[in-house]
Amino acid sequence: MDILGTLQKLATESGFAAFFLTAGGWKNLVMIIISFVLLYLGIAKKFEPLLLCGIAFGCLLSNLSYFIGMGENALYHPELWQQFLVDHSYGNVMRHAGLLDFFYIGVKAGIYPSLIFLGVGAMTDFGPLLSNPKSLLLGAAAQLGVFVAFFGAILLGFTGPQAASIGIIGGADGPTAIFLTTKLAPELLGPIAIAAYSYMALIPLIQPPIMKLMTTEKMRVVKMEQSRPVSKTEKILFPIIVATFVILLLPATAPLIGCLMLGNLFRECGVTDRLSDTAQNALMNIVTIFLATSVGATMTGDNFIQPQTLYIILLGLVAFGISTAGGLVGGIIMYRTSGGKINPLIGSAGVSAVPMAARVSQDVGRRYNKSNFLLMHAMGPNVAGVIGSAIAAGFLLSVFGG
Repeated sequence: MDILGTLQKLATESGFAAFFLTAGGWKNLVMIIISFVLLYLGIAKKFEPLLLCGIAFGCLLSNLSYFIGMGENALYHPELWQQFLVDHSYGNVMRHAGLLDFFYIGVKAGIYPSLIFLGVGAMTDFGPLLSNPKSLLLGAAAQLGVFVAFFGAILLGFTGPQAASIGIIGGADGPTAIFLTTKLAPELLGPIAIAAYSYMALIPLIQPPIMKLMTTEKMRVVKMEQSRPVSKTEKILFPIIVATFVILLLPATAPLIGCLMLGNLFRECGVTDRLSDTAQNALMNIVTIFLATSVGATMTGDNFIQPQTLYIILLGLVAFGISTAGGLVGGIIMYRTSGGKINPLIGSAGVSAVPMAARVSQDVGRRYNKSNFLLMHAMGPNVAGVIGSAIAAGFLLSVFGG
């Protein structure tokens, strides 16, 4: 055996050699560095770690694949998904797919976001919304940023489907953003997912300054009365009625709303505790692994290192800020019309980051009135925001899904 020849072959065919020999590989090197930064943010800073760690590692794996060739060794093949946009067939993908390509099929088919919504429904108590149905209006008002960012993206030259995908970041709902983007603008999935989940993690930093700017101290100290108790029958009927009405109104929302309400029915009906527990824990954790790593895999150098990525991140921040402001405007209107009985701070919880946005409302309220307890009142608009973001996504999908 020619040991020298074997060593030379190993050196020239290894991924390390490709770092120096592959043309255009600098973008992938940059993405590998970005993946390290994201891992740091997820692990050390605890920014949405359950998702960000998987996204970062998926990004690392797909960009390492660039240096081991796009053949059978590669974990992710962007060219297969480019072809998919042309022929809309999974046949070619299935014949040549790597591991992350198989994972990504669940994203592309809308399976993972829908299953995440199943788990969210099983974990969500809609009682605060039922006890104060008016809070549904705050969830609707907090979708304002979705449409403002949509028109902003249009002005920056994005297509209608791309602008719709960017705008949905304002809903502060990662699974919904992923679901809509895979349907309308899969080429933007990486930056949109990063923006959506990053801003969700930064809610405690982003929202309080806006809340303080838009409300007076007199508003912030308002102590709300305890909500009425909600019967078991109401909680059981709610997911059935909402699923029926919303799906008939906007059929494109069926995967998200259907799974959200099915999960909630498992929680509330009292005879499917095992299914509710599975949806909340085991299923949710498994799907999160697949969703995060496959979304991260789309963050290849050619897709991510573009001027439009910066636009998306900036527009996402604008969308998130305006959604928060929209919810606060709704809260201020309710404060005025109720004679000062409703604390407008709960309006900021209308974005659908459950339960983090509601906790921020609680924390800010307690800062100005130590006896205030806004958490359960804020959960009403918070869970309404989950429904609102899904409806907004369904509307945009109906318009641009073609």
